[in-house]
Amino acid sequence: MLALSHSQRRLWDFHQQEGPHAMYNVQAVLRLTGALDAPALEHALADVLGRHEVLRTVLRDTDDGPRQEILPEDTLGPLLTPLSCGTSRFEDLLKDGIALAPALAEVLDRPFDLDGDVLLRTWLIRLTAEEHAFVLVMHHAVHDGWSMGPLLRDLEAAYNARAAGAAPQWEPLPVQYADYTLWQRELLGDENDPRSLAGRQLAHWRRTLEGLPEELALPYDRPRPAVPTYATHGFAFKIADGTHAALLDLARHSRASLSMVLQAAVAALLRGRGAGSDIPLGTAMSGRTDEALDELVGYFVNYLVLRVDASGDPTFRDLVERVRDTCLAAYAHQDLPLERVAEHLLPARTRARHPLYQTVVKFHSGDESQLPVRLTGLDCVRESVATTTLRGDLAWDFVEVARPAGSLTAQLTYATDLFDRRTAEELRDGLVRLLDAAVAAPDTPVSHLHTHTEPRGER
Repeated sequence: MLALSHSQRRLWDFHQQEGPHAMYNVQAVLRLTGALDAPALEHALADVLGRHEVLRTVLRDTDDGPRQEILPEDTLGPLLTPLSCGTSRFEDLLKDGIALAPALAEVLDRPFDLDGDVLLRTWLIRLTAEEHAFVLVMHHAVHDGWSMGPLLRDLEAAYNARAAGAAPQWEPLPVQYADYTLWQRELLGDENDPRSLAGRQLAHWRRTLEGLPEELALPYDRPRPAVPTYATHGFAFKIADGTHAALLDLARHSRASLSMVLQAAVAALLRGRGAGSDIPLGTAMSGRTDEALDELVGYFVNYLVLRVDASGDPTFRDLVERVRDTCLAAYAHQDLPLERVAEHLLPARTRARHPLYQTVVKFHSGDESQLPVRLTGLDCVRESVATTTLRGDLAWDFVEVARPAGSLTAQLTYATDLFDRRTAEELRDGLVRLLDAAVAAPDTPVSHLHTHTEPRGER
């Protein structure tokens, strides 16, 4: 058995502290219309688990600490479980990402026991002879957002082959997740050795995060509980096409990415709502720094702290350039897992909040998620599933789709322990107004942009 990757160890430690929790469930629901070959689907699942060892890996507590064990393919038993939801209409199962059928809601949010559970579960809901729902739930310890692409591509290839009476023909994967775990530890070296990669990156984060604010003064509706429930609500919204185009233009002229401009906008919004001028934001990196990992399912993602300096009332363009420089420095030191940084900087922590940031800003291209899943004889649609838990206070998730005409959408998720929906909607509306004002006059000081972000009645 192998030691866990650093990312897996973070999840293991959370599990030991909090117990089984649905926060790290990764969920997908495929709506299948047409003549489904259920045996071919189950056989295809077995093919995918055979191809990706991490999907048949269990974590175990041992005398030497937590370890990962890869199970043989022939020990897994039935993979596809029938699920009855008492309806023949898909619309009664899921709407706007919310599970309406109690049986579906239960399996989506059923927690895994990290000590021994196989960390992938699948169900098949038969609605009619021509309509089914295929449900996948995985734990983050074996899967991240990027992994959904390779997983569904491999499932497509395997199903189409099995439906035709053949085995899938695919190129062998160059590495498995266990190889990555060993490589990661070898690459980083000893954190206590200042000459190692881990030691050098730890020194950078010590300097960068010295004196970091413990907590931002966000417009909370109620005090922070000592023990969070992690319960959330959220809603999606769209950035106007004209604003999207202007944001891209501003990014080009600032030698920045669109994600950097959006991070600057969130920082400016929070600054205007009383958060101060020293604003730590969390962001996610794919962690796939080698192309050999591109088609591999697994948990590679690492979070970084972007410490935004909004002091001195910069113009929005200047703030974008500051964020750009902050991001580039963070990207150059992304190998050391955030949990290791937090362990060294804040050995004594509270359960009430994330130790390094409370607001997350993520950005990704939606082109990958928009790619269709083509299963023989079926119309297949991947339905969205709403997030119901969050380790943080606010999460802004931006998705840009470049094809065919381009669009920018966002999801704001908020902790219901702290915020009412009305407050979250005001933050959403404030960000939309700020983006419009910033692209119209990017050389305006951010303090002047704030007058555009205040809710009605506060001006």
